[in-house]
Amino acid sequence: MNISVSELIVRYLERLGIDHIFGMPGAHVLPIYDCLHDSKVKSVLVKHEQGAAFMAGGLARVSHRPAACIATAGPGATNLITGIANAYAERLPVLAITGETSTYIFGRGGLQESSGEGGAIDQGALFASITRYHKLVERTDYLGQVLNQATQALLGREPGPVLLSIPYNVQKEMIDEDVIEQIHFPGKAAIRHTTPTAEFTELLRAAHHPVIVAGYGCIQAGARDVVAAFSERFNIPVTTSLKAKGVVAEGTPLSLGCLGVTSNGEAYRYLVDHADLLIFLGAGFNERTSYLWDAKLLRGKKIAQVDRDAAQIGRVFQPDVSICGDILAVMEDVFDVLEADDMPPKSRDLLDGHQAAVSQPADDSAAQAQPFRLMQAFFRGLAQRFPHNALVFDDNIIFAQSYFDVSDRNHYFPNSGISSLGHAIPAAIGARCFAKDSPTFAILGDGGFQMCCMEMMTAVNYGIPLNVVVINNGTLSLIRKNQFQLYGERYIDCDFTNPDFGLLAQSFGVNHYRIETEADLDRLFAEADLTGTINLIEILLDKHAFPRYLSAR
Repeated sequence: MNISVSELIVRYLERLGIDHIFGMPGAHVLPIYDCLHDSKVKSVLVKHEQGAAFMAGGLARVSHRPAACIATAGPGATNLITGIANAYAERLPVLAITGETSTYIFGRGGLQESSGEGGAIDQGALFASITRYHKLVERTDYLGQVLNQATQALLGREPGPVLLSIPYNVQKEMIDEDVIEQIHFPGKAAIRHTTPTAEFTELLRAAHHPVIVAGYGCIQAGARDVVAAFSERFNIPVTTSLKAKGVVAEGTPLSLGCLGVTSNGEAYRYLVDHADLLIFLGAGFNERTSYLWDAKLLRGKKIAQVDRDAAQIGRVFQPDVSICGDILAVMEDVFDVLEADDMPPKSRDLLDGHQAAVSQPADDSAAQAQPFRLMQAFFRGLAQRFPHNALVFDDNIIFAQSYFDVSDRNHYFPNSGISSLGHAIPAAIGARCFAKDSPTFAILGDGGFQMCCMEMMTAVNYGIPLNVVVINNGTLSLIRKNQFQLYGERYIDCDFTNPDFGLLAQSFGVNHYRIETEADLDRLFAEADLTGTINLIEILLDKHAFPRYLSAR
C-alpha cells in the first residue's frame, strides 16, 4: 500500500516512541502537520522555534529517549540552531524536521529557499557541525536508508541530534508503506570492560582516603544506587560534577557536595588537603569542575578513571588506572570483588573533622553569604518541600551549586551544554510533557527570562503546570560581576529595567509571587500550589552583590 512521505514520517515518529513534537507550522511543512492531525503524536505550538528545540532537549534529558521538533524552511530552521547546538553538546537524541522549497525550484530564488543552490543559504551546512546526521531528502528511492541512518544516530552508543530537511513536493509524493520496515532500531548493547579491574581494586585497597568524583556518566549508566551503596559500605566520600548533583544524596554524611568553581569550595578543600586516591566515574573534569584545571586537585594523588567513552580516558589528565566500559557493570564487579575479600571500610576521621569545620564557617564566608540569604532560603525550602520527584531546570546554577542539596530521588538539570540563556523555561516545559506528575521548576535570571518568557504562554495554552523562578536584580549578573572584578567597575550594557512581573503574570493568566523576605518564602512553600498550576515567582536580589569566584581568565 502506498502512503505519502508525510504519513511515513509521522509513522516513523511513532515507531521512535515520540509522543510530542514541538514546533511552529509554516507553508513548507504543512503536509506533515496535516498528517499529525490524526496521529498519536501530539503537536505543541511554541512561540519561537528556539523554544521548540529546547523543549525537545528537555524531554530527551528526562526521558532518555528520542524527542522531536519541527520548523519550516529558512528562518524556521535557522531559529532551531541554538537549541540543536545545545542538544549536540549534551548528546541528546533530538530529531529536527524542517521543510524546504520544492526541488523543481531549487536555485531559482524560491521564498525561504535554503537548498544551497543558486546562492541560497545552505541549510544542511549550517547544521553540519551540530548534528550526528543531517540530510536534505531530494528523492524517495533512498528514504528507507536515510531513516535508518537517522535512527542509528539517534539511538546509537553516542547519540545526538539529527536533521531531516524534506522539500515540499517530496513530502507529498507517494511511497510504499513497507519502507518503514527497512529501519533497524538498535537495542541497548552492553558495554563491557576493555581492561580488567584488578589494578583498580588494588588502588582501592591501598588508599587511606579515597574520594569518588561522580559525573553525569553515572546517571546515564543508571549507576546511582551502586555508587551510593559502594560509598556507604566502604566509607568513601563522594563529590559530583554540577550535572551529577544528587548521584549521592547531598547533605548526607558521605556527600562532599558539588565540585566546581562556582561551588562553596568544601569538596575542593577536602580533595586538596586529604584525598590520596581520586576515582573519576563518568566525569569529564571540565573547566567548571576542575577549577580551570587547578593542578592542586590532582597533585600527589593516584587516579582511577572509568568512562564508557574512550575519548574521555586521559583527555585532560593521566590516570594511573583507566577502564573503558559501562560504569554500572564496572562498579558492580569491583564491589563484588572487594566484598568477597572483606575489605574493611576506610577511616572517616579526616572526613568527620572536615565536616565539623565546614559546619562552622569562617566569618568572611558568612559575610559573603549574607546578601544571598533569600537564595539560600529558597533552595533550602525547595529541598524540604520536594525531597523527591521534582524536576529542576536551572540556568543560573551559581546559587544551586552551593545552596541546593539535591536528593538521590530528585532530578537537577543545570544549563550546561553551550550554556545559552533562555533555556530553562522551554526545557522544563518539554520535560513536564513527559513527567506529567513531577513538580517542575525553571530557575533563571531576569535577563535570560526576557529571552524566553513568551514560552510561558505555551505552558498556559496546553495546561502544563510549571514554576518559573526569576532572580530579579535588574542586571546581567555575570557581566556586571566581571566588569566589577576585572574592568575597574566600568559598567556597560549590563543593567536594564524589568517589566512589572506582577502585571506580566496577570496578563499571562498565571499566579505571581514576589519574594522580598524569608517570611514570603515560608508562605510560598506553605500555601502555593507548586505542583498543579503555573506560577511566576520573583525573588529580589541586590545587583551589587556578587559571588567572589572569577569566571574569566
